Amino acid sequence: MSQHLQREVENLKKKLLSLGAKVERAVRDATLSIEQRDSDLAVKVIEDDLSIDQMEVEVEEDCLKILALHQPVAIDLRFIVAVLKINNDLERIGDLAVNIAERATFLASRAPVNISFDFVEMAGKAQLMLKKSLDALVNISTETAINVRASDDEIDAMNRDMYLIVQKAMSEKTDQTQELMHLLSVSRHIERMADHACNIAEDVIYMIEGRIVRHKIEHYD
Repeated sequence: MSQHLQREVENLKKKLLSLGAKVERAVRDATLSIEQRDSDLAVKVIEDDLSIDQMEVEVEEDCLKILALHQPVAIDLRFIVAVLKINNDLERIGDLAVNIAERATFLASRAPVNISFDFVEMAGKAQLMLKKSLDALVNISTETAINVRASDDEIDAMNRDMYLIVQKAMSEKTDQTQELMHLLSVSRHIERMADHACNIAEDVIYMIEGRIVRHKIEHYD
């Protein structure tokens, strides 16, 4: 790799990680806005999404510029392809954080719904998956990426539990059907965030090993 290309790649990686940090913050704040019934924090998440969108465009433009000017090959090419895909997944996670924040603004205006489900725990697990998927990119770690994929089952199980909780609550809290549906949407959005974190982990594996692992179960010994 030429020094100029290496410099471009390092700058690209920094931009992607900055975007990842911003998205992680959006997920955390959106979840807190649900827990704390904080509509002001929810509005901030919604407003900050524009900067996430702008960063996503910048990263994509940088990738295309590197492809055009340097015509990278082998792992350098796989890195650029992976960044393009990871960039898109991060933007989608940002959109899901906005969706959660929008649910929070509605819920903050209604009476609290008492159900036995910990959104903060579920969102925390999804955030950890996102963090580890980006760590796998930084540390060039297939093991970390595989562990991220393995964590998705737990999030899926929590989402199924939430569906059953809401189903039962709807028969008992008939005056809070709308609120319950919004809470179920929050759970689904968190589950989708975890799916995107898995996508990022899969792209890291592709970058490192040049193999596509979508739809395959990976085990690391």
